Amino acid sequence: MAATETRSRRRSASGNGSANGSGAHEVPERRPATTTGLEVLLTDATMSGVARWLPGRSLAKAAAKLATRPDKVARSTLGLYGELARIAAGRSDVAPAKGDRRFKDPAWTGNPAFKRLGQAYLATARAWDGLLSEADLDWQAERRMRFAVENVVDLAAPTNVPATNPAVLKAALDTGGRNFVAGAGHLVRDMRRPPRIPSMVDESEFEVGDNLAITPGAVVLRTPVFELIQYEPQTPKVREVPVLFTPPMINKYYVTDLAPGRSMIEYLVRNGLQAFTISWKNPGPEQADWSLETYAQAIVEALDAVEAITGSDKAHLKGLCAGGIVLSTVAAHLSASGQGDRIAGFSLGVCAIDNEHAGMAGAMIDPGVAAMAISDSARRGYLSGRSLAGVFAWLRPNDLIWNYWVNNYLLGKEPPAFDILYWNADTTNMPAALHRDFVELSLENSLVKPGEVEVLGTPIDLEKIEADSYIVAGIADHIIPWQNAYSTTHLLGSEPRFVLSTSGHIAAMVNPPGNEKASYRINEKNPRDADEWLKEATQTPGTWWDDWVAWLSERTGGQKDAPKKLGKGQKYKQLDPAPGTYVCEKV
Repeated sequence: MAATETRSRRRSASGNGSANGSGAHEVPERRPATTTGLEVLLTDATMSGVARWLPGRSLAKAAAKLATRPDKVARSTLGLYGELARIAAGRSDVAPAKGDRRFKDPAWTGNPAFKRLGQAYLATARAWDGLLSEADLDWQAERRMRFAVENVVDLAAPTNVPATNPAVLKAALDTGGRNFVAGAGHLVRDMRRPPRIPSMVDESEFEVGDNLAITPGAVVLRTPVFELIQYEPQTPKVREVPVLFTPPMINKYYVTDLAPGRSMIEYLVRNGLQAFTISWKNPGPEQADWSLETYAQAIVEALDAVEAITGSDKAHLKGLCAGGIVLSTVAAHLSASGQGDRIAGFSLGVCAIDNEHAGMAGAMIDPGVAAMAISDSARRGYLSGRSLAGVFAWLRPNDLIWNYWVNNYLLGKEPPAFDILYWNADTTNMPAALHRDFVELSLENSLVKPGEVEVLGTPIDLEKIEADSYIVAGIADHIIPWQNAYSTTHLLGSEPRFVLSTSGHIAAMVNPPGNEKASYRINEKNPRDADEWLKEATQTPGTWWDDWVAWLSERTGGQKDAPKKLGKGQKYKQLDPAPGTYVCEKV
């Protein structure tokens, strides 16, 4: 497939004020666009070592602000000294936050020395947090400083040091020090290859096609860019209108088909829906020129195939994360070119199109950093999937770095076998041209400005998408803040159904029935302010999958006999059993 560059047409400032705001706060003028967590991943993955975490000019801003407020600095310092005195006297009530697993060992509450050590650490951490609040920095500087300080504070936790971690000391006594020998072996293994962080999963327990991605189906189309997988019906009757998944380009597709009982695709076909998914080719240097345009054209090609195979003149389109961004441009193209009736419905999962003020990670990039990132991936021909995985982990260091540092290296244990973490470690590269396009879209926040971007020969205006839409976000998502996902409700030409799931970026999607802790929030109205939406939303126990299947069933036509054979004719014949070949390609 010939790759052509996405053409961006800059407009005067007078043309930028329409769009629909951020969705989180209504303001008279749009604030400067920043980036989502997704886009900071795409830039920071090209940087090395400590450089990506340095706060730069934000440190100078913080120092200057605090220098003008010596009284507040003194108050904070004296407050910390007072708390440390209470800790030494055994009169402090400082305790870890609920869910902080670092201090779960009984010694942190039962042993006076360890209790005081833990309290002193927590009090110091809170003092730093308070000092940053007193600095009264602008949004971006505050986020950068907080991120840098929190990483240093997390690194300094007494749980990360053998001599001050009671669980490690006990393991050393119980094993005669063999835990350190085993841990050293794990450390050597992990440092041999990027991203040189502790392993999060026992990869020996999983194999794609064996115990992951095993819903029955077949590859019915293979192009240089993607494989199209059709899944076998599991009911005598199926809905007339099929569902086509567009997964992200920065991970493999099988997050939608993780494991039996935990597969979104399995859940759909068991409920009588016809399901197809795109499985992207894992690119290398030779695919450097694959751009947003390349992937958009691939989605159109997949849609053509789905319609030909099923005999339906439309399909429901579902996009996840970065895949949802590209799918949105395709849906806008179809709608603007008189093909909107091919979209039976439009769903997005953990996807942000409006990149304004997008959380902690969103503050970490500026045009200079972006230019270096684009240059680096252009030189290599792709953005490294392994580097991307490392940046992802450092966005949640306590959960994804230091937890495994203690488990793997200090306790000498193997990491657990967990399917989501295996999928997360099964990385993919991103072509340099697509990397460039995503970063530029994010920096300019182009997709919220009608006509600013042109894809497949069409100026993109998301308001042209008038198909019924369903948008899902995760309330604890640190990659795509839910408020930014909510902003999409005011960018489309329809009135979307917005659903807020429990959990974070991945677990919000892998949300099968049976989890007693799972729930989702719904509000039949979409006010401009995201916090107002949350305040008025109702909470329902269980998985949003049930709500989505019911919503789909109303928009996927009547029922017909399930097809006895996958594919159709010579053009779309069965090539390989699912999960296909592209998903097995390693970085």
